[in-house]
Order: sequence, then structure tokens, then C-alpha cells
Amino acid sequence: MSETTTTPAKTPVDFWFDPLCPWAWMTSRWVLEVEKVRDIEVRWHIMSLAVLNEPKLDELPEEYRELLSTKAWAPIRVVTAAWQKHGADILGPLYTALGTRIHNQGEGPTREAIAGALADVGLPADLIDYADQEDFEFDAELRASHKEGIDKVGQDVGTPVIAVPGPDGEQIAFFGPVVTPAPKGEEAARLWDGTVAVASVPGFYEIKRSRSAGPDFSNL
Repeated sequence: MSETTTTPAKTPVDFWFDPLCPWAWMTSRWVLEVEKVRDIEVRWHIMSLAVLNEPKLDELPEEYRELLSTKAWAPIRVVTAAWQKHGADILGPLYTALGTRIHNQGEGPTREAIAGALADVGLPADLIDYADQEDFEFDAELRASHKEGIDKVGQDVGTPVIAVPGPDGEQIAFFGPVVTPAPKGEEAARLWDGTVAVASVPGFYEIKRSRSAGPDFSNL
């Protein structure tokens, strides 16, 4: 009688993103690199910087306030609509297409960049119509996904939110890691191992230092 072998299930890693955020973009490229060197599987979810900052919009600097009240809505609405109409499996590919155009190629969160990203992954072009839909059809779903992520870490953070394995198999969520440029290869693996290590300590909350460099997309 022959023995059968089963392949161990990959460790799920949940990642909440807003395609507008350059820091989330680099963290997302890091976690995809980790998929190559560690036995993990990333599950993508949406959150929204516009939703997060709604209660304090009037307190923000004018430039950031204008960004969140106008340009931030279009890409996340289109991503949400794509998710609702075509399933969660489209989130990763569409995020990659959007981030490449918005950040790597410097197109920004423009209507043209969003339309191009839809074409890049073979999605219907008419999804772009959701970019300007103020009475957004899937607003409840967007906010529910956002709430699921932000409830894991608290209101005083942003994107990315990442949930990783913790003690006894439960997931522990953090804001971050915030890193530039996105680590590759063994460096990506070491950062992952460190993230899992701090998640294993029940009382761990934060390591932080002031940023001395801006987003660096040169290796993406």
C-alpha cells in the first residue's frame, strides 16, 4: 500500500491596502517577495485613507485634505467595484497594475492610470465609471472591509495593515512594516522572520523611528 503525502497549507497573511499610498505599495511588494522565500499566501483586502480621515479632514494640511477629498476616492472605488463584480482573486493583480502605474511609472491616481490598469488585467473598461460615482454602489462593502482591517490595529494608524501568525495560531495585526525600498531576497525573508518574531510576543506594540528617506521605487 502506497503512502500519500499532503502538502502543508501555506500560512495566510492578510494585507489591507489603499492603492493611493506609496508606503503600502512598497510593503506590498515586500510581502510578495516573501511569498517566494517563505511558505506564505497573501490575501488582499481594501481599506481607504479617505474613509480613515473623514472625521478629521478639516484638521489636515490643505494639500493632503484636497488629495483625500478628491483623488483618493477614484482608485479605491474602482478596486471595490472590481472586487464585488469579479471576486476577491482580482484584488492582487489589479493592485499590482494600479500601483505600477500610480507609483512606479509616476502616473498618479488619474482616471487614465485607472483605466490603463483595468486594461492591463483584462477587466471591463466600464468599471472606470465607478471612479466618479459619488453615491457609490458598493460603499457599504468598502467601509466594511476598511473597518475589518482598522479594527485590528486601532484608529491612529494608516495603511498598510498586515495580519501575521501570532501565538497559538491566532493572527496579530500591525500597521506596517514601513520600509524603503522594498527588500528583496534574503533581506525580505529576514524582515518577515522579524515580523513574525515580534508578533509572537503578546505585549509587543511598536518599534518606530523618524523617517529620513521618502518612498524609493527604484528596484520595483
